[in-house]
Amino acid sequence: MAAPVMDTCHVSCCANRTPNVVSWGRGGLIAFGTCNSVALYNPQCEIFYFMLRHYLFKRKLSVSAGPETQLVSGGSDNNVVVWEKQDGQVCVYNNNIYGHLFPVLACGGDDSRVHLYVQLNGQFQRLLTLSGHEDWVRCVEWATKDGELWLASCSQDCLIRVWRLFAKAATEPVQQTDAVLKMKENVFQVSGDGEFAVTLETVLAGHENWVYGIHWQPPCVKGDSVEQPLKLLSASVDKTMILWGPEEDSGMWVELVRVGEVGGNTLGFYGCQMSPDGFMILAHAFHGALHLWHCDSNQGEWRPSVVISGHFNAVQDLSWDPEGDFIITVGSDQTTRLFTPWTRNGRSEITWHEISRPQIHGYDMQCLTMVGRFQFVSGADEKVLRVFKAPRNFVESFANISLCACLLCVQDIADLPEGASTPALGLSNKAVFQGDLTSQSSQQDSEDFNSLSNQYKESYFQPLKLTEPPTEDDLLQNTLWPEVQKLYGHGFEMFCLASDSERTVVASACKASKSEHAAILLWSTTSWKQLQSLPCHSLTVTQMAFSPNGRLLLAVSRDRTWSLWRRGNPDTDTEASFSLYANTSKDTAVHTRIIWSCDWSSDSKYFVTSSRDKKVVSVGECEGESVTPCSSVLDVGDSATAVSICPYLCSDQSYLLAVGLENGKIVLYKWRPSEDLSSGSDWSRCGETDACQSHTLTVKRLRWRPRPGRAGHGGNEERAWVQLASAGADHVVKIFNIKISAL
Repeated sequence: MAAPVMDTCHVSCCANRTPNVVSWGRGGLIAFGTCNSVALYNPQCEIFYFMLRHYLFKRKLSVSAGPETQLVSGGSDNNVVVWEKQDGQVCVYNNNIYGHLFPVLACGGDDSRVHLYVQLNGQFQRLLTLSGHEDWVRCVEWATKDGELWLASCSQDCLIRVWRLFAKAATEPVQQTDAVLKMKENVFQVSGDGEFAVTLETVLAGHENWVYGIHWQPPCVKGDSVEQPLKLLSASVDKTMILWGPEEDSGMWVELVRVGEVGGNTLGFYGCQMSPDGFMILAHAFHGALHLWHCDSNQGEWRPSVVISGHFNAVQDLSWDPEGDFIITVGSDQTTRLFTPWTRNGRSEITWHEISRPQIHGYDMQCLTMVGRFQFVSGADEKVLRVFKAPRNFVESFANISLCACLLCVQDIADLPEGASTPALGLSNKAVFQGDLTSQSSQQDSEDFNSLSNQYKESYFQPLKLTEPPTEDDLLQNTLWPEVQKLYGHGFEMFCLASDSERTVVASACKASKSEHAAILLWSTTSWKQLQSLPCHSLTVTQMAFSPNGRLLLAVSRDRTWSLWRRGNPDTDTEASFSLYANTSKDTAVHTRIIWSCDWSSDSKYFVTSSRDKKVVSVGECEGESVTPCSSVLDVGDSATAVSICPYLCSDQSYLLAVGLENGKIVLYKWRPSEDLSSGSDWSRCGETDACQSHTLTVKRLRWRPRPGRAGHGGNEERAWVQLASAGADHVVKIFNIKISAL
């Protein structure tokens, strides 16, 4: 193909939850480990570049000489990979690296010491041990200035120690007098290179918890020379970063800048980096979030900046809102997140960002379904379904960020709560109204913050007037949605959800190892009462889908069968109950392994199923006397874990399907009903994701945008485009642009 069929529009991810997993290159790109991949991100234009597959990834650093063209990553698979930039692409350069690039090597250990090694005869030999720290040494980093080496080390003792290494022969002897206080020198000799000394330059105390990361400001070019600024950035579990440097007059090291986050229920920072020009600083936190600050050149103040965000564990499910303006995702990191395009006046580019975190739960999230423009139902590893509705603060902020027209009438907005907060030791988001904000402010003014009652404080909501995506701190505390209903009825943990096109009925299913627990439950979205129980399957129902016309409900199961339920006449049956219309058994089933996914064609004539047996099958005549397979069996080459049919036909009137595989690849197929099924000509492969576009682990869910065009764009030419969203076990959410008219 001359041009790629699928263009990556958005990638949502975060850093791994381990120290020293982020590196900021001299070219301006930020590289960070995310699950078993290396992500490359440009914070200046908020553009995601590449996803480099590393398989088992935990730590990463970058090294290069001259123009920055190489990146080094190390993983928990005991391998080190060197990536090299070639023709604008990044590829594997060498995956067997032995030895090191330094003449001097510093290692911090759990013995509270820093050990110095020097390379002699091709081998590193330990020559000196630096003592002083009183707990594990978490990070060490070198800098070079005026022919001397500066070493910074940080520890779990909350302190930072800065050492200076210099050639002893080059140092003039110091006259000893009673008025001179000389630091102790640790002297060692290197064969053939002379005598060297190490002195403790300073001890920096300012953090209140373990210091996990330190980073020297990168060297800068001034004229024909390269200068190393003596500025050191540190990051701590106390959720602060501090920029240190010596005073011009006294030379004493002092705190120059302190930034950080307050609130939330997370721990602090695992590492830090500084931009090449020194005007931006970055931290990555315990829950993987990136925190970015920039220095306002006019006022000299440091302000939070917009940065990429995402789940820090497997993303289990996602759903578009009915208008196709945003997506909501749920993951095993116990969060529900909302992403939308950010449209800015005067700028043509549109970037996607997380603007709300409606649910921060105590159980791993498993599934969700939208039941209105601003309402959804979610299920987790618990027996309860929870219903959430957007507060007024979100609706207004969403309109400002996406530049959408008025979304609700004035009366509807007035009736909404301002926001939501989570009670201490609770799991339910409680609505916060305007009157609550007034009383909350008065209560805070009169509280005794030393009282025992404030040891487990409620996470207070503060209304926001957002015109750009919120910071991580605000996402954690000020973007929750109120929980409006709990639904009880299942006996085990929730597994899948679906809602009909009219958003009047919700179907739910839980994990099951017996037929009595595998029944599908139907709920009314007006009364939130249980309408029906639909028993058929013997094991967990893995996915469900209502037909677009709302008359049929399809379910697929771990028992390798599917069931089709038909709705009664709504004119004569007020509850519009469902009855079993067709199903397969173990004897008649086409699939021989678990059926993972299913979906409907936009005309409700056909549905498709995908299975672990690598097969995809289309079934038709859904309104006729018999429901039978109407396609040849498509072998996709790997376990088919997700499938979705585009709601719009291709130019040749064929159906467009996206199939997600266990290996992370997404493949596009066109299917057209045919009389002759023996040749397999009814299926044609028309596109797939490349190595950088694919997920690195199982594709968990695929969803097409319910409207044509690209979200956030306008114009008649947009009808030639469709968008596909995917969720993966690699912690990543992706959105692809596909020009359907070119297929």
